[in-house]
Amino acid sequence: MSAKDNAAIGQLLELLEARYALRVLWALKDGHPQTFRLLQDSIGLITPNTLNTRIKELRAAGLLDHRGEGYVLTYLGADLLNRLNDLQAFATKWTISQAKASGAKPAPSAKKSK
Repeated sequence: MSAKDNAAIGQLLELLEARYALRVLWALKDGHPQTFRLLQDSIGLITPNTLNTRIKELRAAGLLDHRGEGYVLTYLGADLLNRLNDLQAFATKWTISQAKASGAKPAPSAKKSK
């Protein structure tokens, strides 16, 4: 991987590592616009100041936009989430493996995936 590629990945990861950044994007993955309040409720436990900061950062990065009905993903934001789509399947597998390792039963919502 070139230095330019490493720098690009580093910048993206730095943005996404910010507290709640991925959750903000994930809350909008269904494509329906959300108001600030609805977005805050969708994420849960996020303070208004933190949400406002993440929104500003994600808008500046071109991943999030605001339209008349509320906040939505941009084309780039939707593309990023499409690329992270396998995260849900992995999370389910991981939860099951963690439960097996600890001897506990997996959560009822954890279904086996391919």
